[in-house]
Amino acid sequence: MLRGRVRVNGVVVTTLGTRVVPGKDLVEVDGQPVRIPKLRWIMLHKPAGTLTTTRDPRGRPTVYDVLPSEVTDLGLAYVGRLDAGTEGLLLLTNEGDIANRLLHPSGEVEREYEVGVSGVPDAAAIRGLEKGVTLDDGLARAREATPIGREPFGSVLRIVLIEGRNREVRRLCEAVGHPVRWLRRVRFGPVELGDLRVGRWRDLRPDEVRRLRERVTAG
Repeated sequence: MLRGRVRVNGVVVTTLGTRVVPGKDLVEVDGQPVRIPKLRWIMLHKPAGTLTTTRDPRGRPTVYDVLPSEVTDLGLAYVGRLDAGTEGLLLLTNEGDIANRLLHPSGEVEREYEVGVSGVPDAAAIRGLEKGVTLDDGLARAREATPIGREPFGSVLRIVLIEGRNREVRRLCEAVGHPVRWLRRVRFGPVELGDLRVGRWRDLRPDEVRRLRERVTAG
């Protein structure tokens, strides 16, 4: 950079760490324009049975197999994981800085789930979820646990977490005696799954992207 190879808006860059605005500033290296990818956020309604990974050595389907080439060619990274058996809201982006902040425990970004469990949790079980149980990786608890329905083989709970530990919802429910039968994430921070069908995706609206950024940059 300090050899005059890089120009921003026609001016030779002599300072490391010079900031540019994608879509506004022209960056050239050795006289050739550098294309800065447009920042992109999408949501996918991940189907159960798919892996949250770029590829699987055993050939199992991944979330990138669900997405069309017009999306996979963008090189978007997933924001956190959902285990293979879980469906629901999965965000993907190329705005890595914001994604990392959203995932950091200090941000306390809420993840909301609808959970089908075996049996009918009583008040003590619900209190246990919210008070916390000791798992093999430490104390875990739900910020909120609320019964919202009944099914032939059990109940449906609404559970809100502020962590993204591996299989945390499943382990919490099993610890209070009500194993998970099915699991769906319906919200990540301020972004909701809504009526997006399983296997479908869409770009986030500008207001959704703005609220995600504000969630981790406020103050």
